Amino acid sequence: MITVRPSEARGHFDHGWLKTFHTFSFADYHDPKNMGFRSLRVINEDYVAPGNGFGTHPHRDMEIITYVLEGALAHKDSMGNGSAIRPGEVQRMSAGTGVLHSEFNHSAAEQVHLLQIWILPERRGIEPSYEQKAYPREEKLNKLRLVASSEASDGSVKIHQDARLYGSILEPGKSLTHELAPGRHAWFQLIDGAITVNDETLRPGDGAAISGETNLKITSTGEYEAEFLLFDLA
Repeated sequence: MITVRPSEARGHFDHGWLKTFHTFSFADYHDPKNMGFRSLRVINEDYVAPGNGFGTHPHRDMEIITYVLEGALAHKDSMGNGSAIRPGEVQRMSAGTGVLHSEFNHSAAEQVHLLQIWILPERRGIEPSYEQKAYPREEKLNKLRLVASSEASDGSVKIHQDARLYGSILEPGKSLTHELAPGRHAWFQLIDGAITVNDETLRPGDGAAISGETNLKITSTGEYEAEFLLFDLA
């Protein structure tokens, strides 16, 4: 079964410096029917205006993945890490017993467009840690590129949960397949373009909860490339 979560059904706030869309309940947006999916708790699509950002704030007991699509997001945290996250890069921060961090767009002209993803960890009280890796476009073009996994396999960042996150850019008319093991579930998040997943059509910002399926066929049906994330979940 594939259940589409339309883009326009997401929670949306325009704070001036931040335009944000919440796939699942988050902060002031509460929808008891959309509290997450399996271990996936948050997918926020954020647009951060130039010269603005998120001040220092705490997190704990969460696997946080930042996936930048446009611009550069500066990161600082209480573990001593400081970096800029750019398109093609994936940052993973395990908040564990507690972390303070900030995120800022230092550009004077360019906005930052990103997805921030929260995944519930397999257990509470993990030692905080941080990781950032780049995945070039050619590694994702017409392929499913593993970018996060519990085993840190194939060069992916390590997350403390039985979940695998793939990124892909699919040219018009191209297809990919993904097999789900028995008892596994998936979440599909379309970033840009037009896609069909089996018989379901998705548009930019749409998500889809997938259960009881064994084979997924993903086809780019628009005039332009499609970019998406695929979560394979316990």
